[in-house]
Amino acid sequence: MFFFSPLEQFDAIRIVSLENKLFDFSFYNVVLPLVLAIVFLYFLLGFLNKALKLIPDSWQIFLESLFNFILDIIDQQVGKRGFVYFPFIFTLFSFVLICNLISMTPFGIALTSHVIMIFFLSFSICSGIFLVGLKTHNLKFLKIFIPEAPFLLLFILIPIEIFSYAIRALSLAIRLSANIMAGHTLVFLISGFVLNLLSIELLFCFLFLFPFFAVLLLEFGVAFLQAYVFVILVCIYLNDSLKPVGH
Repeated sequence: MFFFSPLEQFDAIRIVSLENKLFDFSFYNVVLPLVLAIVFLYFLLGFLNKALKLIPDSWQIFLESLFNFILDIIDQQVGKRGFVYFPFIFTLFSFVLICNLISMTPFGIALTSHVIMIFFLSFSICSGIFLVGLKTHNLKFLKIFIPEAPFLLLFILIPIEIFSYAIRALSLAIRLSANIMAGHTLVFLISGFVLNLLSIELLFCFLFLFPFFAVLLLEFGVAFLQAYVFVILVCIYLNDSLKPVGH
């Protein structure tokens, strides 16, 4: 009997090797869900955009419901001034959700469980939000790093404020990757336990099938919930950059 580590499913494996002395263009398995998510979004939105009807079908109703869902998030967290960022927020939510769902398919790769890749995404988002704040308020935006406190305490509080603002990108990435990794590891352990029981006694296997499917269903819920939380936090950070400084 062979034993595999629960973390083996998160390994980055080279599928196609394309490298020379100067460059390495090798294709890894973690890039596959990224490509699939982008292609799926492109064809889905392109097809639905061309197939919109006055009397919507089920797919159009689903897309319109998703649009309204994202609009409600932006309206609640940012306000009407954030509607201009709707395409970005909608694409971000759809991308994270699709990557999470791809990881639930058999032999699927959990792209969102790799901290370095999600950190690059969150760092780019947080950097862009900071630039939006600078563009909106000019240098007055930097007042967010200066709390109301006695002058002598500012030498301590300002570095703390800067660090707490910069750590947003890391916390945003770790929150998503840790939850996805924990859920997939739990499903792996329970499924492995059920398979071991199957080799011992068939009755024991049926007893543990219900909790296995319950955890699997919960994992699908977590895939949607983590995409929702990710977008909510991005909207909160965006609201901090758009609202008047000092409020």
